[in-house]
Amino acid sequence: MDSSKPAKAVKNVVETAAEKVSDVLTNDVPGEPGSAPPPIEEPTTPHDPLPPKKEQGAPETRTPTGARTGAPATANGQQGAYLTTAQGARLRDTDHSLKAGPRGPTLLQDHHLREKIMHFDHERIPERVVHARGTGAHGVFTGYGNAEELTRAGFLHRGKETPVFVRFSTVLGSRGSADTVRDTRGFATKFYTDEGTFDLVGNNIPVFFIQDAIKFPDVIHAGKPHPDREIPQAQSAHDTFWDFVSLHTEAQHHTMWNMSDRGIPRSYRTMEGFGVHTFRLVNAAGETVLAKFHWKPKLGVHSLTWEEAQLLNGIDPDFHRRDLYDAIEAGAYPEWELGLQVFPDTPEETFAGIDLLDPTKIVPEELAPVQPVGKLVLNRTPTNFFAETEQVAFHVGHLPPGIDVTNDPLLQGRLFSYLDTQLTRLAGPNFPQIPINRPHAPVNDMLRDGFHQQAVHAGVAPYRPNSLDGGNPFPAGDDEHAFLDVPVTVAQAPKVRANPASFDDHYSQARLFWLSMSPVEREHIIRAYTFELGKCYHQAIKERQLRALANIDPVLCEQVATGLGLPAPEPTLPLADVAPSPALSQVGRTWPGDGRMVGIVVDADSDLDGVGTVRRAIFSAGMVPLLIAAHGGTVGGETVQRTFATGRSVEFDALLLAGAPAPAPDAIPARDAKAGAADSVAVDPRVLLLVEECWRHAKAIGAWGAGTAVLRQVGVAGSPGVVERESAADTFTEVQRLMSAHRVWERFPASVG
Repeated sequence: MDSSKPAKAVKNVVETAAEKVSDVLTNDVPGEPGSAPPPIEEPTTPHDPLPPKKEQGAPETRTPTGARTGAPATANGQQGAYLTTAQGARLRDTDHSLKAGPRGPTLLQDHHLREKIMHFDHERIPERVVHARGTGAHGVFTGYGNAEELTRAGFLHRGKETPVFVRFSTVLGSRGSADTVRDTRGFATKFYTDEGTFDLVGNNIPVFFIQDAIKFPDVIHAGKPHPDREIPQAQSAHDTFWDFVSLHTEAQHHTMWNMSDRGIPRSYRTMEGFGVHTFRLVNAAGETVLAKFHWKPKLGVHSLTWEEAQLLNGIDPDFHRRDLYDAIEAGAYPEWELGLQVFPDTPEETFAGIDLLDPTKIVPEELAPVQPVGKLVLNRTPTNFFAETEQVAFHVGHLPPGIDVTNDPLLQGRLFSYLDTQLTRLAGPNFPQIPINRPHAPVNDMLRDGFHQQAVHAGVAPYRPNSLDGGNPFPAGDDEHAFLDVPVTVAQAPKVRANPASFDDHYSQARLFWLSMSPVEREHIIRAYTFELGKCYHQAIKERQLRALANIDPVLCEQVATGLGLPAPEPTLPLADVAPSPALSQVGRTWPGDGRMVGIVVDADSDLDGVGTVRRAIFSAGMVPLLIAAHGGTVGGETVQRTFATGRSVEFDALLLAGAPAPAPDAIPARDAKAGAADSVAVDPRVLLLVEECWRHAKAIGAWGAGTAVLRQVGVAGSPGVVERESAADTFTEVQRLMSAHRVWERFPASVG
């Protein structure tokens, strides 16, 4: 065999793999782990690495200084057919260390063992202090062109397409924690603009716990696991968190958002994003305005129920990550519109009496509408999670010309912190040269050396002014799109450790949020406060937080106090007179169902023609049907994706019943705890549990034919959102209509107004 390239057989293997990948493209049910189906026997014919899966992408191949290489994205991946050392020397064996005889000691000269173990020992890097648990995806942002009067930032020009990488995350948990905990979510977007990288580092909640960055260690230390036992993980339902927020009442507004359904989003795809801070925009004429950034999801803002979140933490702790990647693989690309709330740039930096520099305040959309200025589409998953999602580094100071910061004291501290953390986490100052972080604009920064320097800088004069390098690099002016630090006048004032008086209002906007909620959302907030405070050990902390709730709303305080078995205190401040903001509620509108999962219970006696019809209708609606049966394989020629043993209600957004399956052989408690203690039911008890849970979680349920008997056995027939029709098509049509509202909330009338 020619040692420089694989044999002709290699080409055949790769071509066969490519054909298999093509076949995968027609498979509408996501979840295929590799780019080609594996054979039963171990492959032994050498061939080049298989191509990536159809939905995978990788960072564009750029040099460390931003130049295009012209190489495909796969050029950063492994090359060749044969196992090698890190230096490219081919290896015969990687299963046995070099020994002095088969039973002798391992020899120190085994350089392959040394290299392999050394690299393994150092595979992990420090996780992020916050936002450690995250996932990311590639996409493209397209400007609408209507922001050109506000900012000179080129990525917002009409039709301008800019590559992006987005990382979603939770705040409190470690990398190994679960996705669906009650927590704030990060929504960080890296725009690879041709004027320099822009990082919009936001959250799914528009306000923060604190007003000044100097308190950031305090709130995170309070929210993190207790230092003596390292529990509880990834949650705020414990004494140190509530001790802090009940004493530090500026945190009450953010806490209210966290206790609402916003704290347990249904999906990253159904989550809003906010830049939190107020930024300053400057246009080509040098005119400025103040602005807040918003991400609005195409699918609307939806959440899990609390029981769903708890079940998912055990059943599928990767639920949000899986949902995002499955949607992209299925072609249901997540979309958001980027919007701006715009305010005059006045010396007071306030709007409608709201201090725009206070990161614990919002400006209701009814006072300042969100103006869409572009669209984000996520269409590629990472090729390598560590290289891309884990090594991506964001910084609020990565700004393009046309966007500048304000004096928000939380933002000012973040400008220091984000750079500082990369020095430890990514081992030095050259983290912008990691492929996922490389800018798509030319870099000539005069920064040199340091850990992991990948550029090979020419010249002898990395300083200015110089003549030895012909004066290069030269400063840029306005005509060359230079970044402009807006020359804002700084008022003369003494040095003080203090906040402006306008920061002192800690309750009015928490009350505004509460009054803006629908009755069912208020029920969920009451339940969340009751659960979280019920987990606290000390009564004094519960009583102190109830005092804070009394200053927000007496009904909220009374209901939580009742759940805790404590008296409701009286307010210590007059209740704020605020107008509700309907834009804050998640309930009352309808949305597309792209990427939603519909479970279909089938057995051999089901209306299988109807099943085929409804599967096609679900695919046509941009959703994914998953067949659930007693066993794997096929039923009536249709492929089964879930079994009664492996499926659970939390996977599905709606449930269809095409049959009433009798108990399967494994429907016994010794084999599957979900079978329960029932031994004389006509329907498999796990199907009954599936229906009961979907009903409890306010999901749409439909049945036709034999499936209607299941509804009667569970006792849910005729209740709101439970559909019975003559045909499969008619059943799904009504279920699809119900799904557009996300849930059937009228099934459970609220007790609070």
